[in-house]
Amino acid sequence: MDRGVTGLTDTAPPAAAATGEDRPLRILYSHRIQSRDGQGVHLQALVDALRAEGHEVRVVGPAAFDRAELGGESRFFSGLRRALPPFAAELAELAYSAPSYLRLAKAAREFRPDVIYERYNLLYISGAVLARRLGLPFLVEVNAPLAEERTRFGNLRLQKLARWSEAFVWRRGDRVLPVTEVLAGHVAAAGVPRERIVVIPNGIHLEEFPAPAAEPAAARETLTLGFIGFVRDWHGIDQVVRAIAAWQGMPRLSLLMVGDGPARPGLEKLAAELGIADRVTFTGLAPREEVPGLIAGFDIALQPAAVPYASPLKVFEYMAAGRAIVAPDQPNLREVLADDATALLFDSARPGAMWDAVLRLATDPALRARLGAAAREEVLRRDLTWDGNARRVAALARAELRARAAR
Repeated sequence: MDRGVTGLTDTAPPAAAATGEDRPLRILYSHRIQSRDGQGVHLQALVDALRAEGHEVRVVGPAAFDRAELGGESRFFSGLRRALPPFAAELAELAYSAPSYLRLAKAAREFRPDVIYERYNLLYISGAVLARRLGLPFLVEVNAPLAEERTRFGNLRLQKLARWSEAFVWRRGDRVLPVTEVLAGHVAAAGVPRERIVVIPNGIHLEEFPAPAAEPAAARETLTLGFIGFVRDWHGIDQVVRAIAAWQGMPRLSLLMVGDGPARPGLEKLAAELGIADRVTFTGLAPREEVPGLIAGFDIALQPAAVPYASPLKVFEYMAAGRAIVAPDQPNLREVLADDATALLFDSARPGAMWDAVLRLATDPALRARLGAAAREEVLRRDLTWDGNARRVAALARAELRARAAR
């Protein structure tokens, strides 16, 4: 990451040979991520894919991101948020755009990028300002409507300022890249013309997920239900634990939780109280290289709940691994999954619907095999990979460069 700069101005060389030719691009990647969570996984995956396609990428973001461990975040910034009143912490977030702008400007002067690509974050306007001042194409990746999200769940105080900053960045994007069509609706509602919005869902590195072996047609005595990710109470895993304890039929079911989260202690306590502690396993945070092997051990992959506009990484991992998936029937998930074709989708408003889907899969090995194979084939057919996303991003950047050259 680039950090530390002195004596900068707002000027920099123009984008190198902005002709839109099919040559490697020079991409300045701007972000404000401070923790090694799912955001960091997405960032690194796309950067790696862009570099694998031959493009030069310079990443500019907080130094804390480099130092953070898997699942961790900057102690300084987390302490600062706790120490300051909420409105002051939000002003500090916006103020961070000033030193960030200087780092970006220094990088642009040295690197001479063709395009600025930014992972959007609330109250962070550096990339939008610099792209406008240097006349560079500006591509904005959007993973959530953060002003709305933090208003509902994060005790956001300066709501008008937050909504202004969000619209400011989105409207200045030459291409705005939400991860779902549902999220594209939020972007359009903020005033971004539809022709500048291109949905690019999250993906996977397919080479990390070898094609699974064919599942035997015969029923098995034991099956593993699996979940990967940061588990919270709203995921509803407690219902799965209770249902496993109540299930007296065959096959015998267990639960493997790959990850961690605030719901873990309660789930472990519940499993012990129900007498099935030996059938509910938490691995804790797992290194990325171990994830494909762990998912391969799932017989049924669970996505018990999902944010309505999200593009959950675990869904793509489940698909690539050829797992039989159970997920809620909601618009953003229907963008990548189809009921009884690549997954079983359940009505989250109906009590017991998720468990009904689990039992249907548990008692039908042929259905598990069919859905798992179809899910992986969907990844291949639609190229739901980080490499595919890198090619899409590069194509959009080149199209913008060609349009500017024509103008």
